Amino acid sequence: MASKTSFVRLLLLAVFLIGSGSAAAQNELRKTFFKEADAAKAAADALDASLLAPRSYSAGVDDYEAAELALQRGRNIEFVRRKAGEAEENFTTAAETAGLAKTALAQVMKSRQDAANARAPELARDVWDKAQKEFGNAIRYLERGDLKNAKKNDIEATTYYRDAELIAIKAQYLSETRRLLDEADRARVGRYAPVTLGKAQQLLADAERELSENRYDTDLPRSLARQANYEAKHAIYLSEVVRDVRDDNLTVEDLVLQWEEPLAQIASTADIVPAMSEGHDELERELITYIENQRNHIQSLEQENDANILRLADMEEEIRTLDERLGGATTERAALVQRLEQEERVKAQFEQVEKMFARNEARVFREGNNIIVRLVGLTFDSGKSQIKQDDFALLAKVEKAIDVFPRSELIIEGHTDSYGGDASNQQLSQERAESVQQYMINAMRIPSYRLIATGFGETNPVANNETESGRARNRRIDIIIKPNFESA
Repeated sequence: MASKTSFVRLLLLAVFLIGSGSAAAQNELRKTFFKEADAAKAAADALDASLLAPRSYSAGVDDYEAAELALQRGRNIEFVRRKAGEAEENFTTAAETAGLAKTALAQVMKSRQDAANARAPELARDVWDKAQKEFGNAIRYLERGDLKNAKKNDIEATTYYRDAELIAIKAQYLSETRRLLDEADRARVGRYAPVTLGKAQQLLADAERELSENRYDTDLPRSLARQANYEAKHAIYLSEVVRDVRDDNLTVEDLVLQWEEPLAQIASTADIVPAMSEGHDELERELITYIENQRNHIQSLEQENDANILRLADMEEEIRTLDERLGGATTERAALVQRLEQEERVKAQFEQVEKMFARNEARVFREGNNIIVRLVGLTFDSGKSQIKQDDFALLAKVEKAIDVFPRSELIIEGHTDSYGGDASNQQLSQERAESVQQYMINAMRIPSYRLIATGFGETNPVANNETESGRARNRRIDIIIKPNFESA
């Protein structure tokens, strides 16, 4: 009886408000009749019900729009109330179905998002459309309560989405390589440069295999694709050269002389006599040695400059402070002199350590007062962390270098190149650093409290990971010696 009385009052209020004909009146009625429907729609939207429960959600939208239109036109208020109530019921059903779908179809929804992130709608349209069709079928069966058929279509859609994702990933990384190889085929490059073209084709196949086996670790396939691009372009260039030679437009002697000319110019710039009477091997060795020496010299100058800047700043600040004070200056100036003497001693010790290693064994650097020994000659088997017997002699030199700095703190850093997963590289670098740490404890008798082992994975490269030599330089163990000034 109370409910009926409440409705009668609501009806009388509606008649009065509609009779007033004002926008404010319609707003009041909308708040009254649409409050629950609005809340139900918001809940459905939050669960993405338009995608996961399209039938119920669409019905809710139709009822909602019908109620709004009727209210705007001043139609029977009971019709408005009924349609708003039906919209609320449909939105509520849609929200419940969408919530169930998020659980029951979690796998296919993740695969769908992964494919979308890989730009599958753009790069793998046909397979994406098949996946969308199966996904839609799964949703329809789920709305009907047919979980068995919903699961069947869920599995089909997941397979299509994953296929579309892989196609899209390959298109992103390999489309340029395929275009270049098609261009090479049209130019009949295989007839004139078959070896180089074969390298490009093999690198493309390797990249495709890597993506198929682990589509989410793209460092290696991306590098393989870039190498394939290079070899394909190289093959196209070589085929043109070979054609010129075969067509007698260019003699072999002309070709060799052309290729020697850039080496001669580089050698002249380096003030090296470009002697190639017996080939370019000797000149190549001289140029490599020259470049390495220049690089080391620049590095030494940069380190020395950084150290001098810091030293001058410290000295200027301390001298300025001392000049402002009247008492105790003699003692503190003496302390400053003592510290400078200590730094000079560290510099001399650094030079001593630097001379201990051959270039193929280690590079020695300074960062402030810290000494970095980069063990380029210390190698590990692929994926392993065990120290090999062949490296014992190098580690013996490391022990002598450490002895130059008594009681110093030692940090062992492990680093990898970018090939492989981030997590596995991090773990491998940590294991290798700990392996060196344990060797120092057992073989060098260094107390464990002086040692810290840290793995950085692929996060701190010192060279380009896109080249083989660069990756080799990035796979390294760095020993950081932090001198103790009291005993240095």
